[in-house]
Amino acid sequence: MNLANLQQNSHLLLLKCISGSNAYGLQLPTSDIDYKGVFFLPKQTLFSLDYTEQVANETNDEVYYEVKRFIDLLYKNNPNLLELLNTPDDCVLFKHPLLNKVKSELFVSKLCKDTFAGYAVTQIKKAKGLNKKIVNPVEETLKTVLDFCYVLEQQQTISLPNWLSQKGFNQQDCGLVALNHMKDTYALFHNSQLTPPDYFRGIVVKENANDVSLSSVPKGLTPLTVLCFNKDGYSKYCRDYREYWDWVAKRNDERYNNTLQHGKNYDAKNMMHVFRLLNMAEEIATEKRVNVRRPDREYLLRIRQGEFEYDDLVKQADEKIEKIQEAYLHCDLQDSPDKSKVNELLFELLESIYR
Repeated sequence: MNLANLQQNSHLLLLKCISGSNAYGLQLPTSDIDYKGVFFLPKQTLFSLDYTEQVANETNDEVYYEVKRFIDLLYKNNPNLLELLNTPDDCVLFKHPLLNKVKSELFVSKLCKDTFAGYAVTQIKKAKGLNKKIVNPVEETLKTVLDFCYVLEQQQTISLPNWLSQKGFNQQDCGLVALNHMKDTYALFHNSQLTPPDYFRGIVVKENANDVSLSSVPKGLTPLTVLCFNKDGYSKYCRDYREYWDWVAKRNDERYNNTLQHGKNYDAKNMMHVFRLLNMAEEIATEKRVNVRRPDREYLLRIRQGEFEYDDLVKQADEKIEKIQEAYLHCDLQDSPDKSKVNELLFELLESIYR
């Protein structure tokens, strides 16, 4: 089963809704329309190795869950599925009467503290990571091992490229020998100290090397200097470089340009959803329901427009999380959904579907 199959067999649909910003009431003129729904598999597929728990398009803005998967995620208080179950009526495009048996109150529980607020915390960390990327961009030209090597010169350390330039040396004409008991530290020699046809291998054997190279050195030869390779620093740089340029390749340019325009150096849409999730988590504890259409729309759109400073939003989020912790401590929600009742509901649904 894939999305194309499901679209060709619409009788398998149990639910189709408009989701995302249009369901929240947070859409802008440029917003895409997202869809979520529920389907069931033909009986022979359900009991085969071809069981499919969900299907989606390439951009994941159209996603459908197999009915058992739908109930399982509701049982786990997954935010996306609780939102789907509580979609505003004007965003419900089709709903099979069978799904009227699936009641939100059966599933809503104290698990929402972690699934809603906990997910919001991960989004704050994501926003912090984005903030770091924007404030500290990584140059596109990739540094090499040589840029993380330093040599001792007159009781001072200078970068290896500078030292080589001062001496008029090429790195290919140098040789290294590891020094015992000294991590990533080497004695450095030069071909001028050898008698042809002997020569050293070079400090690195190729431009994209991930480590320095060692050479054989005749006994009694005095090193010109000591070299230290900051290997940990190089590894961190490579990781940061890869993460940054992967992010550049995959980032949503519209959202990124919006971030640059409001000048606050954070993904305003991401932070808007942080507060949407936090407010929904608090509402679930106090009102025992999932409010998909947002009553705090104006405030959330102000966040999206970049009206607030990043540090102020993080502080507000931290205060909100403390308030949520307190609310769940004293609310009378069930600790988790009743598994036997959920199983009973699922059995009833499947029996009705396949009868």
